Amino acid sequence: MTNKEYDKLTKKYSKKSPKAKDFILSFLIGGLICAFGQVLFEIYSQMGMRKTTASAVVAVTLIFITVILTGFRIFDKIAKHAGAGTLVPITGFANAVASPAIEFKSEGQVMGVGAKMFTIAGPVLVFGITASAIYGLILWLFRIY
Repeated sequence: MTNKEYDKLTKKYSKKSPKAKDFILSFLIGGLICAFGQVLFEIYSQMGMRKTTASAVVAVTLIFITVILTGFRIFDKIAKHAGAGTLVPITGFANAVASPAIEFKSEGQVMGVGAKMFTIAGPVLVFGITASAIYGLILWLFRIY
């Protein structure tokens, strides 16, 4: 089967995605996640936390909630409708780490959870760290800051 034939079959059997609806849901749910993070920040700040501490606690809270929702398979249902809206960096990363860990737990703590936990998030980490190192080197070489 050639690529052309495969493309033709894919178009024939794949249902069209309602792009406008997908964009709106992605925007709304991603915005709600960010707004929820801001509400948490305000609550933590009102409790007397410094801004840096409140920011860190918000991140931990969002990660915790995402992992719990992933464990109960609720986050996947939200992501099914929200698409990229759930990829708000902290929640998307937490889900990308928790999902494989949950999926492969039957293979054991070391070879299942430990080995498979970063199958999705690993490449993101590798390329993110590599890119930041390259950018840092460029900034250092040209003293741009």
